[in-house]
Amino acid sequence: MPNAAAMFAFVILILPMGYLLLAAPGFLFVKLDILPVARLMRMMFSAYFQILAVAAVVGTVVFALTERWAFVIGVGVLASALLGRRWFLARMDGEIAAWPADVGRRLRRLHCGGMACNAVQLAIVIASVPYIMGSPA
Repeated sequence: MPNAAAMFAFVILILPMGYLLLAAPGFLFVKLDILPVARLMRMMFSAYFQILAVAAVVGTVVFALTERWAFVIGVGVLASALLGRRWFLARMDGEIAAWPADVGRRLRRLHCGGMACNAVQLAIVIASVPYIMGSPA
């Protein structure tokens, strides 16, 4: 049976992931060896991780209140993936601090990896829509 609270939790989860999905590819068209561009990209990923952490907590609480325990576990796994935030941002900070020694190529690799992880998480959340809205059949 569809539940408005569960759909609300889904929307809360999908908004930050959709934002990064739309915003991050813009950095593919600029050189990342320009210091202000690299710092802007770092701030974008930092804000993404912070907002996604809040969304994951809200989603977990809402799914727990609606007694959808499989989704509580799923969103909990998403929240645990946010533990990579410190590693990811530390790597970006390290690359930016090592300016200008071939930083563009290494930042591009981190950027593409971050986009790929977000795309996988977003695909999993979107694939769960039939289960959130009711029967997957």
